[in-house]
Amino acid sequence: MIKSDAWIRRTCLEKKMIEPFVDRQEAAGKISYGLSSYGYDIRLADEYKIFTNVYGAVVDPKAFDPKAFVDYRGPFCVVPPNSFALARSVEYFRIPRNVLAICLGKSTFARCGIIVNVTPLEPEWEGYLTIEISNTTPLPAKVYSGEGIAQLLFLESDEVCQTSYADRKGKYQSQVGVVGPKIIAR
Repeated sequence: MIKSDAWIRRTCLEKKMIEPFVDRQEAAGKISYGLSSYGYDIRLADEYKIFTNVYGAVVDPKAFDPKAFVDYRGPFCVVPPNSFALARSVEYFRIPRNVLAICLGKSTFARCGIIVNVTPLEPEWEGYLTIEISNTTPLPAKVYSGEGIAQLLFLESDEVCQTSYADRKGKYQSQVGVVGPKIIAR
């Protein structure tokens, strides 16, 4: 069942599920973020990894070349045409063992050809979210640090999972900063 604003507020205050937690929608002059009716709109931090093909790299998740990205910090990020950038959330998450969170892009960005991708936040995962921002347009696209980028929906199970992300020692547990792809060594 999708959880309401009252459940999200209570869980954030009791279990520190989201820090910092904004208990209402903030929108004045900004792309909205904070608590909504049935979700939470997350913000972009000011750290980005912008995809570049300057070195002719091949995108290979098993042998990712960090030179495929340019590190950037600032009040906004310009995502090149038909390209993408990685960013991270302002918020740090601690997902309870009986909860799964799903992330969806905000309509403001979708209407500009900007697609946001974040994989599900699994039970007992914690850390800053790494967010992929894809620019599907032939024009540069601008996103803003400290403003909303996507919405999380929280699903609570009536029973806890048998094996959580923490139990299996997931490779992205407690991540800090913008984290690129990882493969577990043999």
